Amino acid sequence: MAASQAKTNSDKTLVIVESPAKAKTIAKFLGTKYFVKASNGHIRDLPKSKIGIDIENDFEPQYINIRGKGDLIKGLKADAAKAKNVFLATDPDREGEAISWHIANILGIDENDTCRIEFNEITKTAVKNAVEHPRKIDMDLVNAQQARRLLDRLVGYKISPILWYKVKRGLSAGRVQSVAVRIIVDREEEINNFVPQEYWTITVLLKTESGQTFEAKFFGKDGTKLDLDDKTAAMMVAEAVNGKIFEVTDIKESVRKRRPSAPFSTSTLQQDAARKLYFSTRKTMMIAQQLYEGFEIKGYGLTGLVTYIRTDTTRVSEEALAAVRENIKETYGEEYLPEKPNVYKVKAGAQDAHEAIRPSYLELTPERVKSELTSDQYKLYALIYNRFVASQMNPAEFDSVSVDLNASGYLFKSSGQRLRFKGFLAVYKNYLEDEEEDKNSMLPPLMVGEKCEPASVDPKQNFTQPPPRYNEASLVRALEEKGIGRPSTYSPIISTIIDRKYIVREERVLKPTFLGEVVTKLMKDHFNSIVDVEFTADMENDLDGVESGKTDWKDLLSNFYGPFEKLLENADKIERVQLPVVETDEICDKCGAKMVIKEGRFGEFLACPNYPECKNTKKIVKYIDAPCPKCGKRVVEKKSTKTKKIFYGCENFPTCDFVSWDMPLAEHCDTCGSYMVLKKRAKGDDVKKCSNPECPTNAKKSKDE
Repeated sequence: MAASQAKTNSDKTLVIVESPAKAKTIAKFLGTKYFVKASNGHIRDLPKSKIGIDIENDFEPQYINIRGKGDLIKGLKADAAKAKNVFLATDPDREGEAISWHIANILGIDENDTCRIEFNEITKTAVKNAVEHPRKIDMDLVNAQQARRLLDRLVGYKISPILWYKVKRGLSAGRVQSVAVRIIVDREEEINNFVPQEYWTITVLLKTESGQTFEAKFFGKDGTKLDLDDKTAAMMVAEAVNGKIFEVTDIKESVRKRRPSAPFSTSTLQQDAARKLYFSTRKTMMIAQQLYEGFEIKGYGLTGLVTYIRTDTTRVSEEALAAVRENIKETYGEEYLPEKPNVYKVKAGAQDAHEAIRPSYLELTPERVKSELTSDQYKLYALIYNRFVASQMNPAEFDSVSVDLNASGYLFKSSGQRLRFKGFLAVYKNYLEDEEEDKNSMLPPLMVGEKCEPASVDPKQNFTQPPPRYNEASLVRALEEKGIGRPSTYSPIISTIIDRKYIVREERVLKPTFLGEVVTKLMKDHFNSIVDVEFTADMENDLDGVESGKTDWKDLLSNFYGPFEKLLENADKIERVQLPVVETDEICDKCGAKMVIKEGRFGEFLACPNYPECKNTKKIVKYIDAPCPKCGKRVVEKKSTKTKKIFYGCENFPTCDFVSWDMPLAEHCDTCGSYMVLKKRAKGDDVKKCSNPECPTNAKKSKDE
């Protein structure tokens, strides 16, 4: 059987991709003249046990085969030896190009051979076109990846030991991750230093001559904007207009247009998925990768649903534009279709090798494939699909009215609008748009000179607010705007700084920990260029220069390392940082001391402060403020080892088998007397509900539940 297989494969072309799922999809398109294998990502890398860079020998990297991939490499070598030709079809980006280069080295393929193929979408047309147009490995792309990898290794392996010695074991520094932490720390500092400023607003409820009411807000006096800084100023205006007639002095009517947003790039996909679906960047990229690699779709077989997911351009191919325009015309009508395709500006410095993220087949609508996808896969696919279709539709149109009113020389303004044509809003609504804009928010009919009576005058004290903390969406936007990292790096950056406990995610916002603040201060004081936003952005531009062939990658490393080495020479002068010990109320049952929180290889635990005399340790147990509904003992918060989701169980397990995904509360249902629970919701606030599914209060469930 093996001999027969070898003979058969000798007439075939071996195609090597990165993932088994992708291999399975591509094999279906290529037919019997090809056989497809997966490398499972990188097969060579720098060693973990040492820096792996010969700094004295022009920064020569010392690559080794990744541990655990010996059998896979042996299999690829055997397959390549039997194959007629070998095509390397790793992902179409810097990382993918480097993986192909490493595979070529291991298999003995000359980098000048036309062995590299790439495709932006996993469709039959794209894959067949790729194998018909192989090219040489792009060494500029490879060198850009090598430069990034070696830069990150130099920073990580040179600074991390300093953090271990000066702050705490197990810490790490990263060329980009440290900048991301600094951005969050700097924002927290802004918030802490913010001094609120008082200001006042005045809202009047006005009644027209026909008896209809509407609101107007204070603007100024004698046509000039006037700020109300204190109560005295506000009350003076309120008293001057109270009971006075308001006269309409000006009415402006217009048609306002709102244009659709561009199709998704990686960063905008991560932002919208965070805002609309509450997905983390890690979850978004994981699901997007699944959509790209493909699913078994009825009538299509294994099919990739979206184009390549790592891109920072909004460009779309002519074929895709023609297809979506035809789809809009047939589905929504000609009034929704612009005369010419909508064109979106590509941001400066964008890597334009790939298209925007879009559906591979427009006929595969979200509803058509819904049964083949999980709930989260469907949600993300619908987001991508609808955003792409909407991007080529006509603007939404609103009838807009703005009214000026005068009372005792003071100017008040009011405005309203009504949707007159949905345009792209028939398909996709941007997260910033007010959900009420589709509803009737027009003012009552008014005429210049018309008199209105105030039903109420409401002066209100307000205070300016500090800048908001970053969430994942706004952090991605900030990183992109500042030129920090690239689309493919945003998700691992955020995941890393959370895993390292430099920041925490609380109620969807990102806050620095004390550890994050300490490490950032040390970095700013002693390695300021590494955490300098402008310096890091310039380095990204230099890496782009390597990719375009304008910059030599070894020169880039040399120019970086000279000044960096001088900073390292002063590391001995850095003072040790004493992190505070967190004391708990848990009493050591061996010596009676209050136990403290320590961190080990597997996370936090309780330890006796009298170590090494007393070596007692305990797991950290989090109790909730409610008794067990079954036995009355305490309820413990636990985490599923498989899904990592929080659940609740009795401390008396296994004697008591109480367990619940919803947190029990120390209160009971007024209707049936069962205990209440706090149910987590993906959107909005958590909700209290009765734990008894037969309770009448649970008969009609909300759409969120």
